[in-house]
Amino acid sequence: MKDLAAGNARHVRGVQTCTDFLANRAALAEGQHPVAIVLACADSRVAPEYVFDQAPGRLFIIRVAGNFVDEEGLASMEYAVEHLGVPVIVVLGHSSCGALTAAVAVEQKHETLPGHLPALVEHLGVPVRTALAAAPADPVAAAIRQNVVYSMERLAKERSLVSSAVSEGKVRIAGGVYDLATGDVAFMGS
Repeated sequence: MKDLAAGNARHVRGVQTCTDFLANRAALAEGQHPVAIVLACADSRVAPEYVFDQAPGRLFIIRVAGNFVDEEGLASMEYAVEHLGVPVIVVLGHSSCGALTAAVAVEQKHETLPGHLPALVEHLGVPVRTALAAAPADPVAAAIRQNVVYSMERLAKERSLVSSAVSEGKVRIAGGVYDLATGDVAFMGS
């Protein structure tokens, strides 16, 4: 976590140290040893390697719009925990998240979304309703933060190889919200 926080501080200052992507290519072809799993949004403005100033092979990244835990993402995390020994999971939300903006609109205005989008925002329903119940001044920002908290709780409690590793002290779960304007991650949790 200290390494990720230090990397984010460099990112905020505009100092990226991990720019030589060829240096480790041969070693990475032999295997991977990531230091953290990052559950991030699929938003093109959020690139965890840059947000945390980490070289390829250091982060095991799972991306889905709205950065929520689904069965496939959980299975990927189980692989990283069980087979790669990754000790940290970071749930990374971000400001101005389109998925959570849509989920808030569905809850508040009963908007209907096209295509497969209703299935996506259904995953966000519980944290959005929890956030809205507090009548926040900024419903989207509250939903973004609550979604991170909800995902952290699910990872720690839902029966899986991840929750077992957490209860055994092998894995820590943290969360954060990335500010698109400043580049800063406001961390929460372990």
